[in-house]
Amino acid sequence: MKTLSISASGFGDTAASVRVYIANRPPMAEYTELKTVQSLHSGEIEAINRACGNGWRKVFNVYAKLLFTPGVKQFSFAQQAGSWQQYREQHLLQAGSNTALLFSAPDLTPAANAVHIIAGRTHAKALLDAGLPAQFSWLDHEFAVDNHLRVLVCPYFDYRQLNNEKLTRLAGLIKALDE
Repeated sequence: MKTLSISASGFGDTAASVRVYIANRPPMAEYTELKTVQSLHSGEIEAINRACGNGWRKVFNVYAKLLFTPGVKQFSFAQQAGSWQQYREQHLLQAGSNTALLFSAPDLTPAANAVHIIAGRTHAKALLDAGLPAQFSWLDHEFAVDNHLRVLVCPYFDYRQLNNEKLTRLAGLIKALDE
């Protein structure tokens, strides 16, 4: 599998097969100038949550809940922990986790089995305006897909925007990429 490009910045595993892209980074001094993909360590997600508030807690919770959605063969994350909460604390965005949360634009060079998820329609449109080479088919006003490049657009990773029903739909779109 292709690893993330040198210009990628964010948290997680450089060889991640599940890559989520968001527009903002945590407003903490240690991440302001982050120019690489940095694996998080045990307890670091909780430290970000304490320092940055409920919005970041929601991002991490929604990411972990997505990975625990049943029936998606690409996801073996449930084998690593007993619950999405345990997975979030013990594995999410850590070295070898196969997950990344990126603040940079996607590198869409085809990589075997990598799934790119852009969180938020506004962020996706800004990336397109900046030259992202994706050709999205908009399924509705919230979800879009580029099957060739394995890129999905979904609502922002927040419970109100990406509720359980929409998480299930996103998981189904991920599953459909390999069918």
